[in-house]
Order: sequence, then structure tokens, then C-alpha cells
Amino acid sequence: MRLHRWRALPWVTLAALLASCGSAGNSPAADPLDGLREQAGGALTRYDQAVRAAGGAPFVPLGELTHQLGDWEPANGSYKETLSAGRVEAASTLPGAPNTAGTIVWANGTRQDVPLISADGALAQLRAAGTGDCSGCTPLKLTGAHLTTMAVPTTRGPATAPAWEYTLDGTTVRLARVAVDPSAIVRVTPPPWDADHPHEGLAIESATTTTASSELTVTFTGAPGPSSKACGADYSAIAVESDLAVVVIVIEYRHAKDEVCLAIGAQRSATVELSRPLGERAVLEVTQGLPVELTTTG
Repeated sequence: MRLHRWRALPWVTLAALLASCGSAGNSPAADPLDGLREQAGGALTRYDQAVRAAGGAPFVPLGELTHQLGDWEPANGSYKETLSAGRVEAASTLPGAPNTAGTIVWANGTRQDVPLISADGALAQLRAAGTGDCSGCTPLKLTGAHLTTMAVPTTRGPATAPAWEYTLDGTTVRLARVAVDPSAIVRVTPPPWDADHPHEGLAIESATTTTASSELTVTFTGAPGPSSKACGADYSAIAVESDLAVVVIVIEYRHAKDEVCLAIGAQRSATVELSRPLGERAVLEVTQGLPVELTTTG
């Protein structure tokens, strides 16, 4: 059974927080959270820049913008790899961009008009998003396309967005790709990896709040048990905020320093009090500054 030392940030543990107070006659130690606050500030700056680049549009989709509709038939099992590599071609002329804008509708009824792209333009994006080497694969052939809608998780909760739905030759599987023009989509680019200054912190995975509340609850993977037990930990959180987003920093209080523990994680949560209700702001994780999925109730 593999052993693992929990990857924790020594300066974000309770022991380090206490040590930061220093002792009489000594120079006070730096705030152990300063580095993470600076990292969070950089994430907010990058997010604000991404929003401005998209004309202030608050449409921030999460995850893949291409959906597969249906399952591959047994005889077409290789098509999965072909699609993943973006090896898709149009077998006939595809529809152009509609003359009118499309509309994104959120679960709370909020609506936003957005420019649309042609079926060819969406196909080009689908191909560009492909990963992996499948140079020997026979490309999938698109036989047609029509404009429809698809469900998309966003930083403001689930939404329904315009999408092109494609039919394929030789299979009942269809593909759907968001039809919103890239100029209206906010895409956040994480900072490059720097071995001398690696990204620190514990990445949150999702967030939950209510319409009127200033409380935000985040989930993440942490120690299975509480700090009162061996290899356990308790957690709290703080937020660094801007007008457009909130970065959540999770603080870990471990049972003991440098324990050797089984590599077992569990979903944990922490709640942070914001300066005001979240509203339409995005929630970002601190390690790379990427937005996470949000659920808003009430």
C-alpha cells in the first residue's frame, strides 16, 4: 500500500500561523498568507483582463464546448480516438452564421444576446481543441448541421447556449458545439509553470451560494478525517475579491507536521464570508486562477 506525505503548505498550517507571530526582540516573520494573497491578486488581474478582452461579456463557460450526443456503436469504437484528436471534416457545405444574434439563458432567467459563428467556424474550433496523435485515423465525415441549443456549465451556474448540432456519416452519434463567437467568450489563461516559483495552494473544485447571502461554500479534496485524528485536518477559507471575481484560499490545520499517511483523499468543504453577495462574479481557484463551477440557490 503506497504511503504519501500530505502535500500541504507549511505556511498555511496552524503551526506556521502561530510561528509568524514571532517572539519578543525578534523581527516579525512575514505573514504566511502573503504569497497566496499575491498569487490570488495575479489571478484576479488575469481574469479582469480576460473579461475586458471579451468586451465585458460575462459568459464564462467551463469545461469542453463540444458534446457527444449518443454512444458509439461497437463497430465504431475507433471513432472515439478520432474525435478526441479533432479529426473531423465536412462532407458537404455547412450553414453560415445566422443573421441575428443568439441568446444565452441562465437557470435564473437571466438572458444575454451574443454573436454567433457559422457551422464551419464552430467545426474549426472543434478541430483545434483536439488532442492526441491520430494521424493515421480516417477523419469523421460531417453530413449536415443545424442550429440548436445545449446545456453549458458556467461561472454563473448552468446555462443554455446556442449550438451547432452535427450529424455524422456511418453512425447515429451526433456532435454539438457551442455556436457563440469566441469574441464573446471569456477564456482564462493560467500563468506558465515556473519551477522556481511553483503554483501553491489547494485548488477548490466547486462553489455554492445563495442569491442574497454573503456566504460562499467551496469543495475540494483534502484529508479524510478531522485534525483530532492521525493524518486528519480541519479547514477554513479566506477570499480575495474584485468587482469581477473572487479567489478562495483554503487554509489547512493538520493533525501533525510531516506525518506519513495513506494517499487517500476525501471531498471536504469550507465556508467563507464575502464582503458582499457574490452576484455575477466568478469564483476562481488559487493555484492557476481558473474559474470553477458555481451553484446558486434561492
